Amino acid sequence: MFESAELGHSVEKAVYDQEVPALREALLNAQFDLGAAKKFPVIILIAGLDGAGKSETANTLNEWMDPRFIQTHGTSEPSDEELERPHMWRFWRQLPPKGRMAIFDGSWYHWPIYQRASGRIKNPKMDQALDEVRRFEQMLIDEGALVLKFWMHLSKAAQKKRLKKLEGDPLTRWRVTERDWKHFEMYDTFQEIAERTLRHTSTAAAPWIQVEAVDPRYQKLTVGKTLLEHLRLRLEHPVPPAPVQAPPSLPSLDGLSILKSLDLGQTLDKADYERDLERYQGKLNLLLRDKAFGEHNVILVFEGVDAAGKGGAIRRITQAIDARFCHINPIAAPTEEERAQPYLWRFWRNLPRRGQVAIFDRSWYGRVLVERVEGFCGEGDWMRAYGEINDFEEQLVNSGGIILKFWLSISLDEQLRRFEERQNSPFKRFKITEDDWRNRGKWDAYQTATCDMLDRTSTEIAPWTLVESEDKRFGRIKILKTLCQRIEAGL
Repeated sequence: MFESAELGHSVEKAVYDQEVPALREALLNAQFDLGAAKKFPVIILIAGLDGAGKSETANTLNEWMDPRFIQTHGTSEPSDEELERPHMWRFWRQLPPKGRMAIFDGSWYHWPIYQRASGRIKNPKMDQALDEVRRFEQMLIDEGALVLKFWMHLSKAAQKKRLKKLEGDPLTRWRVTERDWKHFEMYDTFQEIAERTLRHTSTAAAPWIQVEAVDPRYQKLTVGKTLLEHLRLRLEHPVPPAPVQAPPSLPSLDGLSILKSLDLGQTLDKADYERDLERYQGKLNLLLRDKAFGEHNVILVFEGVDAAGKGGAIRRITQAIDARFCHINPIAAPTEEERAQPYLWRFWRNLPRRGQVAIFDRSWYGRVLVERVEGFCGEGDWMRAYGEINDFEEQLVNSGGIILKFWLSISLDEQLRRFEERQNSPFKRFKITEDDWRNRGKWDAYQTATCDMLDRTSTEIAPWTLVESEDKRFGRIKILKTLCQRIEAGL
């Protein structure tokens, strides 16, 4: 696979000195146009063998362009904070906004490659990790990002020569470690793993670009010119939305749906409610103080029709939790900063550490609900979001997360009653808006979108709980009881 990167590619110094000024000017102009347009981010991955000039290449790109608008990240050992969240959390936080660039020296490929080389995982586990990476990159691309992946290659003889040269120079000796020589002894193993990695993750939208790293001048010119070519091409020819090929969702032949099948007439009298409320709030508090909970976190998602009682249910939960370890995330329309990132970004950065609870009052499901119904995104965007959301939640569960997703349902008549009650109450008037009234006219469209969401995202690891909230007391106790049962089972 690396035959073309072992041919002895080189560039004469005179040629290099002649071409670099024009290349730098062109890159700076392209970078300026990128920042002015703010249409897409550029993500540059620089991977490869030890001693292959990865850091020097990243430094050169910062030198040739304006480093104020480039984020450069090195892949080091994860911090304690990063270890308490899914593996990809650290990379989501480092994504550049539209109009900016990010250079990853190492990136999300570091973990599966070195885990496999050290024998901690086998090929099937590595392939699962690479599949996860491939889907992540495809999501970035579907969200508009330009992803460029460079693999810096050295033959075994060239790598040995490079390490000896660095070690022999007092100014660069510090860069060669015992680990580098240990990895050199494993060259054949790394070569095989690298070939497997590139074969699994070189896609039409994000192919690997192999660069021979023997001659630094050739290496830097190749990366610089490739970046310029792809950047200019994207600026001058924006990628149109991909056509939707999925068949449309059709209503059931008999008109029955999962939401229509709910029994909204279930009630709970006040005495039973107060008894159960004390019981399950106490049990929840004890579960969250259990020593085993220190290896987990809880992510609660609340969705439902307007005025279904999400706020009241959340308050009954937080009454039982130490406020220091619980954070509520009220989700409204995305800010300008959030619109410059993939839609899941604002949720990734609010994930809780172990031993904590995060409550999302509305959530990432806005992509397949309000954004779908209101036309804020295209059909292709919300259709692919089902799979992206399932991937996201799987990563949360695999890192110790306990996810509970509640859909609160009430009837159209009950919603109208609650709207009028809010409208006429000085203490509740702030809770009713023009959008709430307008959305009543789209009741059927939201019901259809909700049924599609439940069908496509209620999984064995993160099922939806449908809550009959016509009677608020019944709904609140069902939520608390389900929460206690799921946490107890997760511990």
